[in-house]
Amino acid sequence: MTSPIDDLPPLRDVIRRHDLRARKSLGQNFLLDLNLTARIARAAGPLDGVTVVEIGPGPGGLTRALLAAGARKVIAIERDARAIAALDEIAQHYPGRLEVVAGDALEFDPRPYLNDGPARVVANLPYNIATALLVAWLSTEPWPPWYDRLVLMFQREVAERLVATESDKEYGRLSVLAGWRTRAKMLFDINPSAFVPAPKVTSSLVEFVPRPSPMPCDMRTLERVTAAAFGQRRKMLRQSLKSLGVDPLRLLTAAGIEPTARAEEIPVAGFVTLTRAYEAAKMPP
Repeated sequence: MTSPIDDLPPLRDVIRRHDLRARKSLGQNFLLDLNLTARIARAAGPLDGVTVVEIGPGPGGLTRALLAAGARKVIAIERDARAIAALDEIAQHYPGRLEVVAGDALEFDPRPYLNDGPARVVANLPYNIATALLVAWLSTEPWPPWYDRLVLMFQREVAERLVATESDKEYGRLSVLAGWRTRAKMLFDINPSAFVPAPKVTSSLVEFVPRPSPMPCDMRTLERVTAAAFGQRRKMLRQSLKSLGVDPLRLLTAAGIEPTARAEEIPVAGFVTLTRAYEAAKMPP
């Protein structure tokens, strides 16, 4: 069978030769349709001259698509030792353009591996660490970050929360964190049948483009304020913010927010203003 993107073996053959059956403990769901991985690579924008960071490449379907689409280099982080040999075969096919790093993505800093020019994260993320990885990338300092965009796969339910605004019922903590520092948008859905094994949910590809100058705010404090606000989302903010240990009315007045408002009614800018009011209230006179 001829590959639609290169003359490497079909992914099912690669999986069989390297005994790469997906492991639930690693959050693995492999994409074997190379037409689909090519579509994801195209969705990541023109890749000529771009260094791409990929998390959890597995047998390398998306890796191959990124290289075939012209990525200058792919830095692939993989913790499953079984996949390393399969990825090494791809590296030999694309000399000098694929660097495989064996390790845990949650502990990996890609910056020492990057050259001059744009860097981009494109990944079919393991579902069990997807949100943690995104929050880490959104927390990167200094800002603007080392990447020019993130193109990432999530369960659709999570993706809907990430791109939601205050007019959407899915709006919550993740929406605020993503909307504060990036412009997030849904690109397209992927049917469960495209994966091996097939998950029980639809997946969605989401793009995050960093805002060059987001409103100044401390990320950890913003997380604390949104946790309080959305932790009791049916209550008015004058009630739900009591867990912060500061008079809620004082905070809301300083932020210009009605005490009777609820968390889902407050836009991202309102939460940033509220966070700054909270920081000011905690400072000694």
